[in-house]
Amino acid sequence: MYIITLNLTEKKSKAAEYMAAHNAWIARGFDDGAFLVVGSLKPQGGGAILAVANNRAQLEERLAADPFVAEGIATPHIQEVAPGRTDARLAFLKGAAA
Repeated sequence: MYIITLNLTEKKSKAAEYMAAHNAWIARGFDDGAFLVVGSLKPQGGGAILAVANNRAQLEERLAADPFVAEGIATPHIQEVAPGRTDARLAFLKGAAA
């Protein structure tokens, strides 16, 4: 399982121009089963994604396809997490780290 933060760059003023494409990219991530949670970082802006992938290279390829990343509007930071203990409602995440 991975936690990704998308940190805005000095090109953040271009975000509105690419928002529809970025939202379509997010929708594909959910459709493909790769994204579990997506949301905005508060108060600084940017975004966060809880994702699953077969490997880091696959995830990096997906992130590179994000229009915000491709256009330099945001830079991704990837942190891999190996869940060892979860609330019962999130027990499925233990298998997501495999």
